[in-house]
Amino acid sequence: MAPKGKAKSPAEVGTSPVASRGLGEFWTKEDWWAVWLGLGIVVAAIIAYLSGGSIKPIAVKPASWDSFATLKDHFAAQWPWYVAQFALWAAAFGISAWTMGFRPAEFLPAFAFVYLLSLIIFSIGQWKEAGIYSLEPPLVALVVGLLIANVVALPSWMDAGFRVEYYIKTGIVLLGATLPFTLIVWAGPLALLQATIVSVVTFAVIFYASRALGLDRRLAACLGAGGAICGVSGTIAMAGAVKATKEQASIAIAIVVFWAIVMIFVLPFAAKTLSLPAVIAGAWIGNSEFADATGLAAAQAYGGMAEASGGAIEGTTEHALASFTLMKVIGRDIWIGIWAFVFALISTTRWEVEESGARPSPREIWWRFPKFVVGFLIASALVTLIAAGYSFADYKKLVEPNLVAPIKDLRSWAFTFCFLSIGLTTRIRDFAKVGARPFFGFTAGVVVNVILGFVLSAVLFRSFWIDLVAAPAQ
Repeated sequence: MAPKGKAKSPAEVGTSPVASRGLGEFWTKEDWWAVWLGLGIVVAAIIAYLSGGSIKPIAVKPASWDSFATLKDHFAAQWPWYVAQFALWAAAFGISAWTMGFRPAEFLPAFAFVYLLSLIIFSIGQWKEAGIYSLEPPLVALVVGLLIANVVALPSWMDAGFRVEYYIKTGIVLLGATLPFTLIVWAGPLALLQATIVSVVTFAVIFYASRALGLDRRLAACLGAGGAICGVSGTIAMAGAVKATKEQASIAIAIVVFWAIVMIFVLPFAAKTLSLPAVIAGAWIGNSEFADATGLAAAQAYGGMAEASGGAIEGTTEHALASFTLMKVIGRDIWIGIWAFVFALISTTRWEVEESGARPSPREIWWRFPKFVVGFLIASALVTLIAAGYSFADYKKLVEPNLVAPIKDLRSWAFTFCFLSIGLTTRIRDFAKVGARPFFGFTAGVVVNVILGFVLSAVLFRSFWIDLVAAPAQ
């Protein structure tokens, strides 16, 4: 761990003090622990579902509320499940943190702090008016964490519980369970083609613009992944694949989060100005946002605008969320494993050969490849086996609410832990010395992304999205 009194960057906090190769890595590396924990949850959910039950109770989160009395009643009825959930998270994260070399006496109190703050943040996010003010839990978590980190001097030992990478890697494995491969078939070739175009073009623009500005290629790759795939998740996956430094990962995370927040407000406002149908706006947001949480908030906000327009804007919140999900959560997020593998290969066989003159062992590609991506793919395959016998309509009616939805809720907890920890470990003053070049490199991709996403969604593939809403569920 960092010396006392030294602030850690987000990437630094995610690095365990024990590093091991060989069999030892299965219990000393965060990547593998994220796989074990994530797949353990998925397998438990599948067993419960096949037995006619669900893990919904342990995936508890605050219910929607419009008064403090409603919120109070919810906690009065559900508090035993919150205690059980905390015990589950604390045991899983605590035992694994201990095997990775962290002290339970430091980790557990710090995690309790993270959990309680996350519970408060979730409660804020479930307020019925929260959507109007874009108070999505991950964003609130980030802001709260930043305020605490830059105003209050927390004891340095608490850094043990602010496990940015561990939380998000676990969340990514759980994300796989919410993206069965059958969804790719249901999405249709045009939706996947559009997502592929955006992902490839955005990555290329950010990477080469950053290189033209003189940035290191590892930082350029992290920036490109953050813009082209799934925000912080893509950035962290790429950082591991190319062996980026902790500082490079932190810079990329900060810029991705900044633009993701900006787009929450810019995209719905622009879509409203153009009076786009909700389904078109959702696809555009899915193309142009940089994180699932912020994109979901933007799509939901625009859907609310459409419903409140009195018919001036065509469509509903469900339309906006459906097209957003196809473009972002399915179309772009599936690239995380592809980009990580390709750049682990490029970094190992080309970049490092050029830098050192020595050709590394082919096994280095495997050591470098983010193992939590393997967990993501396995989780997706497991749920695919369950979903294979269902039509899309039956999947939405039976599988999603009873199997996938509880996993999504636990994933939301993990992502909230992550965003809160990012805020709690980020010192704004540390980024002042970075300079403007990374920002401009990423911003070049933002401009191209937004324009390309609009042209594809509102012009070239407009009829596809309109027909998608008009067609009955299969």
